[in-house]
Amino acid sequence: MADVKPPGKTFVVEHLDDELEAWSSLEYAAIASECHATGAQFLLSSVPTSLKLPPNLQQAKGLNVETRSIEEIYADKKDKVCLLDPAAAKDLGPEDGDTFDIFLFGGILGDDPPRDRTSELRKKGYQGRRLGPVQMSTDTAVRVTRMVVQDRIAVDKIPYLDHPELKINKNESTQMPFRYVKGENGEPIMPEGMVELIIEDSAKGLNDLL
Repeated sequence: MADVKPPGKTFVVEHLDDELEAWSSLEYAAIASECHATGAQFLLSSVPTSLKLPPNLQQAKGLNVETRSIEEIYADKKDKVCLLDPAAAKDLGPEDGDTFDIFLFGGILGDDPPRDRTSELRKKGYQGRRLGPVQMSTDTAVRVTRMVVQDRIAVDKIPYLDHPELKINKNESTQMPFRYVKGENGEPIMPEGMVELIIEDSAKGLNDLL
């Protein structure tokens, strides 16, 4: 008898900004694509009605958009929601896939330095789990969580690259302030178009100094 794969989980990013930066839209598109491919659900909650999503998100498979908050959507399932919280006392484990169905992220994990805006969600009383000691981008945090609770890989067994350097040109490079999952090619897994966006922004910054 074939192994029965556990049902896909729901990953929720509570969007805590009135705007949507270009890098966030690339991260959200990557999360939607990977969730769609692995049988998981991706929900972007608390999206202001005034916020017009860019074309890459309007066309993204696997993305569900809600103007309601996580509290409203899952009012009757609070005990099934796990908040991924850098300040939590306990790391996420594969067994948490048996306890929780919904994994909640504040859409601000990519802040550098971290502003702990996850505290806004922490106050709502959800159980928290940590993804280790190093800050991650939002898409990386969702990717790691999915690998732990769906693929049953311990968080400390996942191959990582911390603070990788990206070459801007032959003379300049920029160091990323986050932890990434290492891909099969040995490079950090990043959303499609992200490297180009970072290089473009870094080049603008360098030009401003000239």
